[in-house]
Amino acid sequence: MPSNGHTDRAASRHLYVVATPIGNLEDITFRAIHVLKSVDFIAAEDTRRTRKLLSHYGIKNRLVAYHSHNRSTSGPRILKRLQEGACAALTTDSGTPLISDPGLELISGALTFDIEVVPIPGPSAITAALCAAGFPATPHLFLGFLPAKRGNRMSKLKELEWSTYTIIAFEAPHRIHQTLRDLEEVFGQRQMVLAREMTKVHETFLRGSAAEIHHKMGDAKVPGEITLLIEGTREQPASEGSILEELDQLRRHAGVSLKEAIGQVARARGIPKRVVYEESLKLERDGSNATRTKPSTDETS
Repeated sequence: MPSNGHTDRAASRHLYVVATPIGNLEDITFRAIHVLKSVDFIAAEDTRRTRKLLSHYGIKNRLVAYHSHNRSTSGPRILKRLQEGACAALTTDSGTPLISDPGLELISGALTFDIEVVPIPGPSAITAALCAAGFPATPHLFLGFLPAKRGNRMSKLKELEWSTYTIIAFEAPHRIHQTLRDLEEVFGQRQMVLAREMTKVHETFLRGSAAEIHHKMGDAKVPGEITLLIEGTREQPASEGSILEELDQLRRHAGVSLKEAIGQVARARGIPKRVVYEESLKLERDGSNATRTKPSTDETS
C-alpha cells in the first residue's frame, strides 16, 4: 500500500505492524483503520480484544491468533501465506506491537523472506505516560516489565540507582505494593509517577516519592495496567570521604547517634539511607582498625 493510503487493498507480501488503542477506542489513526480493513487477515495477540475494536469500526476481517504460547506453530503458517502473496496486519492486545509484546520472531522471519514490514504508528503507554509525567523525555530508558522475582528486581534497580535518564517500566498490579517498597529502598526521595489505566475512565496519575505514592494508594488491590516513571538523578554519587566526614562530624560535634546521623545525611543529600548505611560500615571498620593498631603503653614508653 502506498504511503498516501489511496489504494483499496493493502500491498501483497506486506506485513503491517499496527498500533491500536491502549484503552479509549477512539485513539486510532485513519491509516490504521484502512489497513485493518484492507489486509487479507489480521494476526492478533488477543483475538477477543481485536474483534471488539473491529466491531466498533464496522470492520469485518479474518483474525488469526498469534501470541507467545502459539507463535512456534502460528508464525510459520502466517509467513507461508505472506510468501504466497498475502498481506497481513500484526496487532497486540493494546498499544504498539513488540513493546513488551510478542511479534519479534514474526517480523524477523518476514524480513528473512524479503517480506516488506511497514509500521503503522499510534498509541503507546510509554509515550502517553512520558508526555504527562513532567520529566525530561530525552534521554529515557525503557525497561519493559520489571523482573518478577524480588532479588532480580532489586539487582536491576540498583544498577540504575545513579542513572541520569528518565526510567520507564511496566509493573503487574499484584506486585506493585512490593515494587514501591523496593523503589523506596533504592531511590529514596527520588520523584516518580505511577500512571494507571491511561485513556480509560479511571485514568490515574500519582506523583511523589515511592513512599508518598504508596501512601496515596493504600494497601488495597490495584486493578489495571501500570506504567512507572522514575526521574533521573541530578546528583552524582557523593564521594566516600565526604559521606564519612559528614557522619563523623555529626557524631562528634552534634552528639547524635549513628542511626540519627545516617538519616540526616540521607535526607540532606536526597539519597537512600541504605547508601549512607553502607558507607557508615566503613567508618565503623576504620574505628575498629584504629583501635587494634594503636600502640600499647609498653611500646611507647
